[in-house]
Amino acid sequence: MTPRRPVGAGAFPKAVEPPGTQSAATGELYAALDLGTNSCRMLIARPAGAQFLVVDSFSKAVQLGYGLEATGRLGRASMGRTVQALQICRRKIEEHGVTRMRLVATEACRRARNAREFIRHVTRETGLPLEIIQPEEEARLAVISCAPLVSDKTDQLLVVDIGGGSTELVWIDLTSVPGPERARAIMRLSAGFNADQGARAAARVVDWISVPLGVATLKDQFIDVEDDAARFALMSWYFEEKLASFTPYLAGSPRAGFQIIGTSGTVTTVAACHLGLRRYDRTKVDGLQMTSAEIDAVIRGFLTLGPEGRRADPRIGRDRHTLIMSGAAILQALMRVWPTDKLSVADRGLREGLLYAQMAADGVLTEDGMI
Repeated sequence: MTPRRPVGAGAFPKAVEPPGTQSAATGELYAALDLGTNSCRMLIARPAGAQFLVVDSFSKAVQLGYGLEATGRLGRASMGRTVQALQICRRKIEEHGVTRMRLVATEACRRARNAREFIRHVTRETGLPLEIIQPEEEARLAVISCAPLVSDKTDQLLVVDIGGGSTELVWIDLTSVPGPERARAIMRLSAGFNADQGARAAARVVDWISVPLGVATLKDQFIDVEDDAARFALMSWYFEEKLASFTPYLAGSPRAGFQIIGTSGTVTTVAACHLGLRRYDRTKVDGLQMTSAEIDAVIRGFLTLGPEGRRADPRIGRDRHTLIMSGAAILQALMRVWPTDKLSVADRGLREGLLYAQMAADGVLTEDGMI
């Protein structure tokens, strides 16, 4: 069968997670679920012109990868917590009558020796079609979800997705793409990092890497180091060592025309703390630009708080306080390797990319903003 050509590329999912459940109104609903090493997260949305509107959402810290570093297997308790979360997702899917969905698992399931057994267990218990995706697709979906945040002045773009079990980095050269077309050129990467773009000016992926260290797996590597500041420093330098095979690592970065976009719970938590938000507000975080000095100040504040202070800080949250320093160590390493004045914060990622890709392939987005 010849696959359908994606339609609607360039239709950017902007307002993607309002604080409350919205009316389903009209139009077929789509679901996207991201089962990572630490969290199970789902969005249900419908096409809305050139964007999509979230109808319902779910997020739960299930710690699927707990103990994976030591045993190489998913633990019974971890799988139990995850299946319970997936049962809630199944009920939401059924309540909304969703028929178009893509439900994916990432690094923990890629690494676990008993992952296939777990997938079969999920199918038996929930009936959900959960699939394991490879790192390149995970990176690609994160990249296209961030396209609306790409500046038309950006010549070199680094997109960073800090996950629970892995961190994806994608470096993109946009110098051959006219400024107003750069975000759309990023969207066209949904067809593949090396897909033929024909005669159109194309975004060129210089290199990409999936580092098998995320906030959960990096924390586990240094759990025996008692000193808080020493552990943070060791995590940051250890992560940087894993970038040696990434082509742009030794190239340095131009300050002019260079943009880093960070997407992850770590990045959005740092942004929320910088803004002093007692209650998280996506509309204030998504698209925020933070300077290197502002990021450093937040991280220094985390270190000053110490483990007990971070646990009690409502800006960090109960689900994030044990992981925020490993995430901050990754973020600090990136800002050290590619010294730049600003980081663009993205509260979007794999789920949004999954929704965009499904809707684009079905041709249900309007022509407004298409390539």
